Amino acid sequence: MDDYVKIEKIGEGTYGVVYKGRHKATGQIVAMKKIRLESEEEGVPSTAVREVSLLQELKHPNVVRLLDVLMQESRLYLIFEFLSMDLKKYLDSIPSGQYMDPMLVKSYLYQILEGIYFCHCRRVLHRDLKPQNLLIDNKGVIKLADFGLARAFGVPVRVYTHEVVTLWYRAPEVLLGSARYSTPVDVWSTGTIFAELATKKPLFHGDSEIDQLFRIFSYLLGFNLCFTPYFKMLRGQRKDKNR
Repeated sequence: MDDYVKIEKIGEGTYGVVYKGRHKATGQIVAMKKIRLESEEEGVPSTAVREVSLLQELKHPNVVRLLDVLMQESRLYLIFEFLSMDLKKYLDSIPSGQYMDPMLVKSYLYQILEGIYFCHCRRVLHRDLKPQNLLIDNKGVIKLADFGLARAFGVPVRVYTHEVVTLWYRAPEVLLGSARYSTPVDVWSTGTIFAELATKKPLFHGDSEIDQLFRIFSYLLGFNLCFTPYFKMLRGQRKDKNR
């Protein structure tokens, strides 16, 4: 850590804090992700190990670069290239009544798909695509970030947990509890992000897995009325459990 100096805190998540920093010798601006190490017994969180191991192999213009990994006492620092903003903050900064330039929407979508295609060709699922995990700079470049939930996959498809991807961007097969899924889960997330780029609003903003499925089926299938009582029953059961 002697080579870097913190400038300011720019974010905080489940596993740590992100700082804007500077390399003392070169002056390069970086992002410093501080990972909390809960105890000596637990060691480094599996998400951090996964992120480091995958990003060391994923070198692409639309995937955020991992520059260094440092240990300091009970803290682990991941040093990334610095990008000025995430996509969510950018969308929130657009004034009410205004929208993204269509050409920029196309450019961002193309770059996201380029990054995802690269990952999938190397048998890596991101599994947590959302605007907060897409970083942008002032030159129109967008990059995939936060590979803490990413997984390598093979053939045959392995059994995975279904507790992945933020609810609004989660694919139907994952919402339905499938433990065997593959690259389409990232493609689905990308599609919902595309809609959000165009409208500035999440396409499906459910407040539970059942509600999310209800919104997806209602929107995409015109929703067969014979299923309506069944889903209302499920939604009611979920609400009763939460009381």
